[in-house]
Amino acid sequence: MENIKEIISKSDYIITFGSFLAADNIEIQESIIEAIAKNTAEFVYMHPIDNIDLKVYYSQFIKYEVGSEEGIASLLLDTFVKNSDEKIQNYIDELDIGYISAESSAGEEEFEEALERANSKINKTLIVGRDIFSHERVENITKILSVISKFSDLKIVCLEKEYQKILDEICDESLEEPEELHSYNGTVVYRLYGEEDTNTLVGSASFERIAKVKDGDDIYINFNGEKIKRKFSVNKDLYGTIALCAMDTEDSSSLSQGYRYKQVKIEKVDA
Repeated sequence: MENIKEIISKSDYIITFGSFLAADNIEIQESIIEAIAKNTAEFVYMHPIDNIDLKVYYSQFIKYEVGSEEGIASLLLDTFVKNSDEKIQNYIDELDIGYISAESSAGEEEFEEALERANSKINKTLIVGRDIFSHERVENITKILSVISKFSDLKIVCLEKEYQKILDEICDESLEEPEELHSYNGTVVYRLYGEEDTNTLVGSASFERIAKVKDGDDIYINFNGEKIKRKFSVNKDLYGTIALCAMDTEDSSSLSQGYRYKQVKIEKVDA
């Protein structure tokens, strides 16, 4: 398979799904920006967290609910797969797109717009990030992505090599209906890796207000009976109620396991 950067460099239409590029893979982000400059590429960024570094570059931002990646994969399937076999078409026909769209907080019209942007393009790429492969429904999401790869003109590349291999070799097309979305209300943290500072929880002014903490406060992140001490820092470029939580790769707490988003309780450390 071609190098991911080579694929992106030839692309004139790019969708990213399940990757907060500014933290996950700055080199891929730079490759996308180069493709926009070189190929006048349309860039659709899909993620629950907006990326301030990409605002001047993306053509469209599709914000979806935390946990709804399976629904988003189904919406991509419905949007981009137009000529498949009878089994897949029956699956698509039976999808309750209105319900999935409402649950995911991603409008059907947004995907129609994304398709319109793709219509005049030739080299179309869907970049899949590590959020997807920590999701509890990863098996079905991977099957859906495999079908998209087989029956659409989107070339799918994974930012995790091991999952690229799984996606390329999957043969099972027995797709399941998306499960009902588990809601992530209140304060949610998003796990990051590769950051130098793993002592700070970075959140928006909205997160600060809901968590009832202040910039500079020492806090505990409470999750699954464990307490992790951090210093809270407000970032004016962040929006919404998802805070960024950098983790050491050797960390073994519950916070570092499984799906990258965690619904947590925030508690101020007593003075």
